[in-house]
Amino acid sequence: MFSFREVLAAVQAYGKAHQFIMQHKLWKWILIPGIVYCILFMTGIYFVWGYSGDFVEYLFNLLPVKVWIQDLESSWISFFFILLGLSIRFMILLLCFSYYKYLFLVLGSPLFSYLSEKTEALMDRKEYPFSWQQFMKDMVRGIVMSIRNSLNQTVCVIVLIILSFIPIVGWITPLFAFFIEAYFYGFSMVDYSCERHRLNTKQSIQFIRAHRGIALGNGMVFYLLMFIPVLGWIMAPSYAVIAATIHLSDKRLLHGATW
Repeated sequence: MFSFREVLAAVQAYGKAHQFIMQHKLWKWILIPGIVYCILFMTGIYFVWGYSGDFVEYLFNLLPVKVWIQDLESSWISFFFILLGLSIRFMILLLCFSYYKYLFLVLGSPLFSYLSEKTEALMDRKEYPFSWQQFMKDMVRGIVMSIRNSLNQTVCVIVLIILSFIPIVGWITPLFAFFIEAYFYGFSMVDYSCERHRLNTKQSIQFIRAHRGIALGNGMVFYLLMFIPVLGWIMAPSYAVIAATIHLSDKRLLHGATW
């Protein structure tokens, strides 16, 4: 389970992130990765949505579904299978987006790690010494964590794709997929702070599991921003990193805790 308060606090951290970005003029750290993300995202959506439609059509032709619908001549059944086809297409889109998202996280890991570090340095008014050795370790750790999350998420999404074929249940699988996607993306954003404070992979996983609401809330706002064409796509990645960093910093201060 997760704490609703943690979810709400993670959502509110985006407002703090916006104020922080305005105050410290961090727009170049928003625009550069955001524009790259936006271009890749639009290209991926275009191809995946088109090919997913062909796949659903092929699937329905492979099964005796289309002929059966035509024989029944029922508008309600036809409408039901239209909804079913859309659910399957959305699930395929989410699965492909998951892989794209993790690829982007792997490629952008050095930048996002630096942005998280820069955010905390500005908040604490101190500089963290740069080390190439530590930088490479952090990058490898980020790749390993992304692969782990992608495998776990893939299992969950495949189960949901299977469930999407079940009448009625299939209609709500995109909603469950949304929460799963949000959690795992927020997981990656929170891990940048855990990584910087030298939590190993196991410790980071334990911490985030204990505070699932932080990851879920962060990822939910990220995905809601993705519904805002272009501007939201540009803002989402870097805002998510900064919001997670601010939230984790606030949490440590509030509880007087150390990592």
